[in-house]
Amino acid sequence: MAWCMVATWPFSLAGLEQAARQLQAGSSALEAAIAVARRVERDPEVDSVGLGGIPNLDGIVELDAAVMDGRDLSIGAVAALQNCISPVLVADRIRTSTAHQLLVGSGAEKLAAAMGLERTCLLTDKSLKTWQEQKAALAARQSIPVGHDTVGIAALDLNGDLAAVTSTSGIAMKLAGRVGDSPLAGSGFYADNDVGAAAATGLGEEIMKGCLCYEAVALMRSGLEPQTAAEQAIRQLHRRLARTRGSVGEMALVCVDRQGRIGAAANHASFQYAAAAPGQDPAVRPAPQVS
Repeated sequence: MAWCMVATWPFSLAGLEQAARQLQAGSSALEAAIAVARRVERDPEVDSVGLGGIPNLDGIVELDAAVMDGRDLSIGAVAALQNCISPVLVADRIRTSTAHQLLVGSGAEKLAAAMGLERTCLLTDKSLKTWQEQKAALAARQSIPVGHDTVGIAALDLNGDLAAVTSTSGIAMKLAGRVGDSPLAGSGFYADNDVGAAAATGLGEEIMKGCLCYEAVALMRSGLEPQTAAEQAIRQLHRRLARTRGSVGEMALVCVDRQGRIGAAANHASFQYAAAAPGQDPAVRPAPQVS
């Protein structure tokens, strides 16, 4: 049985290198994918995930994260979670230990406390400075970078099990309580052992309009290889949105199928992803741009 893993953006490479060794040694797809997300969450240099993530309009870091196990389609997710450095762990606890799939805000924070996770101020000097600069730019009616680089992981293990994981601090200067695609099954992630797994990154307000990850998995279910499915899912949503307005926000996704094949695509030129598979050392690759 083959194994493989794909993750969004170059900042996932270090975690993916370690997770690839875990998969080779027999770890589950879900364990390995969570390990990648946790490493990125703890990296203060990544300004779109976890510690040092982009604050909202009020200067508070609110995190979204999700996990999905392709074996039984079980899901756990959190949204607008504050003061927790590992939202993906809280998401997985929701999946395994509650009757729910998604907790938000104070409810998610209470569960994190019950798990014994230490309350952590997620603002760093760097992210605070960025927030202050962006606040001033908005006051001067200047544009600011949106910032939406979710870490999303899709993985297949030696047992043939699939998983998808996401984690993000969302877009810059969002309203308090804003939730993007990352914690929403079908939009930001999806995994089904019968077919494959997918994870998205980009402007959630666009991705949610087409349930992008479910669509990619559905296209694989219809017989398309992951690369073709990724390109078609991006292309058809981009074109549908472009029909009614002049511009479309950035969207990208990564996916794998049950045969261990990998796909990735974006509607912009800057998207890169990290991937690993038997005979292929972990590496960062550019994704094809389609529109």
